[in-house]
Amino acid sequence: MTRTVYVNGAFVPENEAKVSIFDRGFLFADGVYEVTSVLDGKLIDFDGHAKRLERSLSELDMPQPMPTDELLSVHRELLARNDLSEGMIYLQVTRGSDGDRDFVFPDPDTTKPSVVLFTQAKPIAQSAAAETGIRVISIEDIRWGRRDIKTVQLLYPSMGKMLAKKAGADDAWMIEDGFVTEGTSNNAYIVKDGKIITRHLGNEILHGITRAAVLRFAREAQMTVEERSFSLDEAMNADEAFITSASTFVMPVVEIDGRTVGNGAPGPVAKRLREIYLEESRNSAI
Repeated sequence: MTRTVYVNGAFVPENEAKVSIFDRGFLFADGVYEVTSVLDGKLIDFDGHAKRLERSLSELDMPQPMPTDELLSVHRELLARNDLSEGMIYLQVTRGSDGDRDFVFPDPDTTKPSVVLFTQAKPIAQSAAAETGIRVISIEDIRWGRRDIKTVQLLYPSMGKMLAKKAGADDAWMIEDGFVTEGTSNNAYIVKDGKIITRHLGNEILHGITRAAVLRFAREAQMTVEERSFSLDEAMNADEAFITSASTFVMPVVEIDGRTVGNGAPGPVAKRLREIYLEESRNSAI
């Protein structure tokens, strides 16, 4: 079935969707994005994604393309038109096109942002990987310094996933000055002596929406959380490890650089957090 997508105010078949070759997202990666998960035909953590989108746009001095309630309406219309029950909605906002290529930002009064949304239908609640855990490798983190802004500059994360694939692993954790920053498209965690440890917020990592929810649920469940940097060596000697993201929720990590984490199986903390997250998210979905 041909999907219906949203492009700059219009719902159109995906094979008819067009943006300018001069769009700054294409020429300069001058854009931001969000991915909102869908369960049972409802949106997960939409408010968090909308607020982070607003922050990313502000950090890049890019205008908000539409009010949040209008953005929600577009999401819901896409759900309905594509009969999406489970999967994701991808949203991208770029600085638009002024009809040529120039490093200088165009005048926002005359050049409007480009806004694109599309759906991806895929099972995300039931995951074989969540039952077995995933394997990661470590790679040097050589990205730019503002990783807290969710930009479309994803070449190095994509390269990281390919390096992992070539190594027979599932993903990569990035290392800076000996410490884990995050995964290629997810936040990273370890568990030691029952304590959940994940890097503190800063410009070095993305402020994950799923991260915020999972840590809130963990604290509500009386789990101990410590937000600080942790080393690759700590990770390899942890009792458990896992990642969080909008598309994987809570995903156990059972191997790092070929070394088994814990007993080599998903641990009780990661499994419980995944259960809690799915239950709470379904209850609060809109």
